[in-house]
Amino acid sequence: MGAYASQLNCVILAAGEGKRMHASGSKVLCKVAGKEMLRWVIDAARASQVGELCVVASGKDVESAAEGCEICEQTKRLGTGHAVMCARGFLEPRAQGDTLVLCGDAPFIDRDTICGALDLHRLQGNAVTVISAEVEKPAGYGRIIRRGDSLAAIVEDRDCNDAEAEIQEINSGAYWFKTRALLEALESIKNNNAQGEYYLTDAVAIIIAKGLRAGCFRAENEFVALGANRPSELLRLNEIANRSAIERHLENGVHFVCADGVVIGPDVELGAGCTVEPNTQLYGRCKIGEGCVLGPGTLLTDCEVGEGCLINASQCAQSKIGSRVRIGPYVNIRPGSLIADEVKIGDFVEIKNSSIGRGSSIAHLTYIGDSDVGSFCNFGCGVVVVNYDGEEKRRTTVGDYAFIGCNTNLIAPVSVGDAAYTAAGTTVAQDVPAGALALGRVKQRNIEGWAAKKLQKYIEKKGGAPYAPQQFGGNLK
Repeated sequence: MGAYASQLNCVILAAGEGKRMHASGSKVLCKVAGKEMLRWVIDAARASQVGELCVVASGKDVESAAEGCEICEQTKRLGTGHAVMCARGFLEPRAQGDTLVLCGDAPFIDRDTICGALDLHRLQGNAVTVISAEVEKPAGYGRIIRRGDSLAAIVEDRDCNDAEAEIQEINSGAYWFKTRALLEALESIKNNNAQGEYYLTDAVAIIIAKGLRAGCFRAENEFVALGANRPSELLRLNEIANRSAIERHLENGVHFVCADGVVIGPDVELGAGCTVEPNTQLYGRCKIGEGCVLGPGTLLTDCEVGEGCLINASQCAQSKIGSRVRIGPYVNIRPGSLIADEVKIGDFVEIKNSSIGRGSSIAHLTYIGDSDVGSFCNFGCGVVVVNYDGEEKRRTTVGDYAFIGCNTNLIAPVSVGDAAYTAAGTTVAQDVPAGALALGRVKQRNIEGWAAKKLQKYIEKKGGAPYAPQQFGGNLK
């Protein structure tokens, strides 16, 4: 493939609206296993080294998913042929090569299919090679009519006779074209049909009518043609993607207690001996080390996790976690965090854009934001890093072996030195030297009877008994 890469290009048709999907934006941005359908297709094309990519779209919302691709606009949706016509400016400078055309809402196209079809395309010297699939229920798809090892025609479902309707080999909507042959065929496509649209299958028919060679590559992947126009079809794609992911990870030595509620994205890597508990969801480019236990009820997105970790009923996004880390339950690790080896993070802890050093313990009910915490530190219950002053986020530094007492407030920017100690209830607004104790409590004094007067109406409202005044340290009236 590498020798051909400079002569190859790819056009992805992604201009479909999301009306039938009841989506607010472009249909190709609907997600399968947490990943936009368009990204599935782009990644498959890039894995196949097909050269430069062009996405034909009708909305600006596809730009983020199509990063690195040239975008051509299709202002009026007049069929697949018209969509490719909108990419003429992309194709004409590349007329000497070959063009792959893919559907942006058919996420299961894969590298083996794309490369296998190109090999056949080159071997047979085809002007066009259609990628086909064999399915049990071909209704709704164009049927492949073969003549020996050549493609004779694609017959649309509505035009099939009884014999053709029984054919189970269908057009996937993906093609390899000699680019010049494609450009010439586009000049001859007409829209004299009930829909008034230009169909790319007509370009195939024109190429065949010219006596140029057409071929057909049957994909081993039975789902290569599947797309989605409705929520029910999108659900089916999700079910297929998830079942495929679980089967792949089972083969690689991953354990599943059961598959209930488990969702695993296509780019997730799981080490051997991992256990995935129910209701665990893994999205994006997660890379999980060997022997981890994830869940139940854990959500990870774009995270790197070392070996032997336990992440129970917690969420983590765009962060890196070391080995032998224990997290949860009910922990939220937000983007930009780095958790070193052997850290313990207990229930109801939130960590944001912070680094936590090796062996540190953050037991419960604590918020750490924009901080750099050393090794073997201990955070008591209820600690808060006050990182935002209403205008700026500021950083806090905690040295090695520091002990942060319960209900400590660390007012950023502030530094706590190595082996320093903050007493419970302290608000730290100045740097604490190494080895020092920070004690910042307000001296307590009791005002007799003040609360009794304050609470009298509240007690009466709640139907409280008429307590004697002395019970409240003074006269209620």
